[in-house]
Amino acid sequence: MSKGKVFIIAEIGQAHDGSLGILHSYIDALAETGIDAIKFQTHIAEAESSQHEPFRVNFSYEDKTRYDYWDRMGFTKEQWQGIKKHCDEVGLEFMSSPFSQAAVDLLEEVGVKRYKIGSGEVTNYLMLEKIAKTNKPIILSSGMSSFQEIDDAVAFIQTFGNDLSIVQCTTSYPTPYDRLGLNVITELKEKYPKLKIGLSEHTGSIYAGIAATAIGAELLEFHAVFDRRIFGPDAKSSMTIDEIKQLVEGVRNIEASLANPINKSDNSQYTDLKKIFEKSLAINKDVKKGHTIRFDDLEAKKPKGYGIDASQFRNVIGKKLKSDKSQYDFIKTEDLE
Repeated sequence: MSKGKVFIIAEIGQAHDGSLGILHSYIDALAETGIDAIKFQTHIAEAESSQHEPFRVNFSYEDKTRYDYWDRMGFTKEQWQGIKKHCDEVGLEFMSSPFSQAAVDLLEEVGVKRYKIGSGEVTNYLMLEKIAKTNKPIILSSGMSSFQEIDDAVAFIQTFGNDLSIVQCTTSYPTPYDRLGLNVITELKEKYPKLKIGLSEHTGSIYAGIAATAIGAELLEFHAVFDRRIFGPDAKSSMTIDEIKQLVEGVRNIEASLANPINKSDNSQYTDLKKIFEKSLAINKDVKKGHTIRFDDLEAKKPKGYGIDASQFRNVIGKKLKSDKSQYDFIKTEDLE
């Protein structure tokens, strides 16, 4: 259950670089940020990849092939169970994106509450059916997909009756703001009014999530990293722990703002303040009885109620004074002929 309306997911992805110790350190650090869920990626190299898979970015100093990298990023069932247990203990929902049928089987044994479909898996109907048959909620990422491909995947999943959400995503690491596609959130909300719509993003800053919340996103996902200078393919497109704390605070504050609309037709709550800050008319120079008031004779002074309201100045111009007035005396109705 989300701590607010927007369900906030921090993804570790490959930031652990295959180290179980680093991975558990992320769980402890993110537990202090106020997020709802922590997401991993479950890679079983022999099931999802081959020696023919090229690197997206050939960043690795120790992996000869992309297959080797996925193999190094994998964990045993017992290790995944320990990861899930740790998440439970700190109050974070354990999530992980599978990238093979075998990974779905593994995650079912470990125990996941919902599935996140990565952008590259939207057309993988074999795995979509495998996941849909679990009857668990599904979050579908749209990073590499056209509207037609999204429509097809949604229609396919909906035949199974799963609770379904869609997140706008741009598969670019890091994502420049002119490619973020916030407009797609609005378009998806219009196209699928009964589904929850959100943003999965890789800008490496808090602003995208803040903006998405303001336009109605109901889910946010982003990558987490201890420091953007560390080794890894996603480091530069991730947020630090302190930035995530700041983002969560901003999201929750915006939620409160959106949930409590202000009625500008009713300003009764400002009655006392208006008496202090609004102004009464005064004369700005010494004048004698019988003086005809001109625009240039008037000043407005706080507080309201000690003279004619400043808003009524036009009704005073051209009137004559019944008595002498000193500079900055208030002008009352009874002072005028």
